[in-house]
Amino acid sequence: MKQVVTDAIVLSRTDYQEADRILTLLTPDHGKLSVIAKGVRRAKSKLAGGIELLAVNEITYIDGRSDIKTLRSARMRQYYDKIVTQLPRTMLAYDLLKRIHRVTEDDTEPEYYHILQASLAGLNNLGCDPDRTEAWSIVHLLMISGHTPNLRTDAAGEPLVAGQRYNYDFDASLFVPHDAGAFGADHLKLLRLAYASQSPQALCQVAGADVALADIAQHLRQVLQYTLRV
Repeated sequence: MKQVVTDAIVLSRTDYQEADRILTLLTPDHGKLSVIAKGVRRAKSKLAGGIELLAVNEITYIDGRSDIKTLRSARMRQYYDKIVTQLPRTMLAYDLLKRIHRVTEDDTEPEYYHILQASLAGLNNLGCDPDRTEAWSIVHLLMISGHTPNLRTDAAGEPLVAGQRYNYDFDASLFVPHDAGAFGADHLKLLRLAYASQSPQALCQVAGADVALADIAQHLRQVLQYTLRV
């Protein structure tokens, strides 16, 4: 049985027997794993403190035949400690873990790890409104799941233009012109920026767009629920 070393983010953990814990981990190169951390709940365990939530952890595990691997060692590399200083950030971080857990399979693509790691880093930035990080994370979950909206043309195939208001067609994943529509040019620009950027930082740097970004975050939650049921 070989030992594997990789980075991992804890998606969930469950106490098992007297001192063990079963962890579900997301990794950049080995998909989603279930591992057992034997004795981790004992005060003197070498694993205690090395494998935590809201952190990037370097782990070594035994890759045997069982679906549940055995954790041999763990070392915390990056703890996003500022998230837990504010309750809304903490709650959103746990929601993100649950979302990623629900939409991923065991052999999931590496992009899911990148989305989660970048989202935790964004929430750790106290200078950035959590709505902006959430909007970015949902956009990229939708994109990797094949639910990218049409941000170029409307339902009639006409280019989306400034000065026109739009509503969103959830079934067709595109915008429909409407004089009293919920979305305008500012919303569309921010959505395009979110899809094009590799981290939430791009949205965090946009000044004076709090109202539009709050609208977008709420809209994207609805799209996520409609398409992926999470």
